[in-house]
Amino acid sequence: MSHVTRPQDPTFSSHQFIQLALDNQVLKFGEFVLKSGRISPYFFNAGLLATGEMLSLLARGYADALAEQMGANNGDNEQELVIFGAAYKGIPFVAATAQALWLHHGINAKWGYNRKEAKTHGEGGNLVGADVTGKAVWVLDDVITAGTAMREVVEILEQAGASVAGIIVALDRKEKGQAEHSAIQELAATLEVPVRALVDIDDLISYLADDHGAQNGQHKDATQLAKMQHYREQYGV
Repeated sequence: MSHVTRPQDPTFSSHQFIQLALDNQVLKFGEFVLKSGRISPYFFNAGLLATGEMLSLLARGYADALAEQMGANNGDNEQELVIFGAAYKGIPFVAATAQALWLHHGINAKWGYNRKEAKTHGEGGNLVGADVTGKAVWVLDDVITAGTAMREVVEILEQAGASVAGIIVALDRKEKGQAEHSAIQELAATLEVPVRALVDIDDLISYLADDHGAQNGQHKDATQLAKMQHYREQYGV
């Protein structure tokens, strides 16, 4: 059993998240072939956010962003908040975020998620958790690449009588799709809702450029920084 000193009130910071992601192989620098055929100098695997520490920090990031968004909406933290996790990775994210919202912001959010395949017995259907009918829902996910999966989630919610209030992802690659806009920009324009990210490629470049994590020399590499900057210039939006 692994025992570590637990911070009393962990707050989210992009540098802290990047460092933790690197330490746990969630984020890797190197050369990775994407589905698009591009050679990416980094890879983010949210499926490896598999410890209490990592999930807690990620959930705190989502919770802080949601609380900030609610504060911007008339400054009312008493308004109803419904959050939704896109299956499968979004399911633990949304559950942990609901807890973080309550523990750190006093916001009692309702939460739910979708199944990849509709259940044909018991309660049936492909939605689990809070009733989203007539509600404006915030959707949580890890990364939006082409936006296909997120559009499917939006369709599921709309079929259930819900609307999308906004989307929050863990990482925004800020990368062009087939056109000049990123998938996140296209979704924001199509749905006319805010699409936010906790960390983006500019944060990764900043991490490599400054002296954070200098004690972990394997993470700091001038060549890697140059590759990230070149990739940003070549494919970035």
